[in-house]
Amino acid sequence: MAKYTGPVCRLCRREGAKMYLKGERCFSSKCPFSKPGAEGRDGRPAVFTPGQHGPERSRRKPSEYSVQLREKQKCKRSYGLLEKQFKMYYIKAERMKGITGENMLSLLERRLDNVVYRLGLGKSRAQARQIVNHGLVTVNGKNVNIPSFLVKAGDVVAVKSSKSKSTMFDDVKAGSLPSIPEWLSFDMEKLEGKVVRLPVRSDVSESIAEHLIVELYSK
Repeated sequence: MAKYTGPVCRLCRREGAKMYLKGERCFSSKCPFSKPGAEGRDGRPAVFTPGQHGPERSRRKPSEYSVQLREKQKCKRSYGLLEKQFKMYYIKAERMKGITGENMLSLLERRLDNVVYRLGLGKSRAQARQIVNHGLVTVNGKNVNIPSFLVKAGDVVAVKSSKSKSTMFDDVKAGSLPSIPEWLSFDMEKLEGKVVRLPVRSDVSESIAEHLIVELYSK
């Protein structure tokens, strides 16, 4: 599958928001959004988007379409997807019962690479996807190397026993874990997580206005 291979910091600058695409680097002083005054006095990010330089950047009020597009791009890039795959989740969510935007976010959260990231086994979604691609995790005891695999309530996601001693998971064993969302549980000794229930809108920590994405696609 095709994927974006360019500098990911450029993506954060383009969307004007920190999307935590590079793991630990996003929490360091090297991140442009970590510098004092990064938010800007007028509420807009002071970190210039690619191609914009100081006073030359546009002061025009963004159009309704522009706001919707940027929100879609931010969500899509946060989860590391390309357009075709992202729209597939919207179409699937639209056919489900309930609110389309919330259904879409729930589907995105249920991706195996995202679950590995939420459990703290990967420091970024990109690293979590690599862990899944390389066959380091199992679901209910079976090898699964498809990042888009959707987990269900009751599924157990674990690091393969033959890979549990890898230095990649040393920080996890040392207790250096992010805040585990309520819809997941994690056993640090076994490097094993369980899907307690399906995720709901309140479980999504990212600031995403999903109604704007629905408005964009429903035109």
